[in-house]
Amino acid sequence: MPIRLYRVDDRLVHGQVVIGWGKPLGIGFIVLVDDAVQASEWERELYRMGVPPEVELIFAGVQEAADHLPGWRADARNGLVLTADIGTMADLCRAAPPVPRVNLGGIHHKPGRSLRLPYVYLTGEELELLQGLAKTGVEITAQDLPTTQPVGLEALR
Repeated sequence: MPIRLYRVDDRLVHGQVVIGWGKPLGIGFIVLVDDAVQASEWERELYRMGVPPEVELIFAGVQEAADHLPGWRADARNGLVLTADIGTMADLCRAAPPVPRVNLGGIHHKPGRSLRLPYVYLTGEELELLQGLAKTGVEITAQDLPTTQPVGLEALR
């Protein structure tokens, strides 16, 4: 089965990802792409606690994920690729095309970001990165849960 979801969510592994998306999509594995988390055994253990035993949680840096994506795309299980920020997802999309679509899930407020949706705050630079990805053919949508309507990139400007 393919990677069913490429998602940016700054909370990474939590209930909305594991239950809200994972259950309806029948996710068998989650690839958490984050160089810092991959380097921290303590953080990896924390995230493992949030995933049920039937779901494999894989930790990878950007380059490692790019190298392994062809195999994960060919895996018999449904997969979810997760990053904490738009920059990491953009790096991954550029390093391992094709990524057909990216879901913006939980990108929360921090200095310099402005409200685009109740669960999406973006800086101008982040919006430009997303627009650049869209120009390469990646469909960008914001959607907090699979039961809500996706919002296209044009509505986030």
